[in-house]
Amino acid sequence: MINFDDEIKKFQPSLEVEEAEDAIYNNDFPDVTDIINKIINKLSDK
Repeated sequence: MINFDDEIKKFQPSLEVEEAEDAIYNNDFPDVTDIINKIINKLSDK
């Protein structure tokens, strides 16, 4: 039978997960609200 406590102690996350986490938290891409705010600002400046 699997001893889950022992398996969790041996667990090491793969580098792919850590790299993906960094990419997600450190992205500088504008989201939809940023784009809408830019459009509103451009329209209000006219």
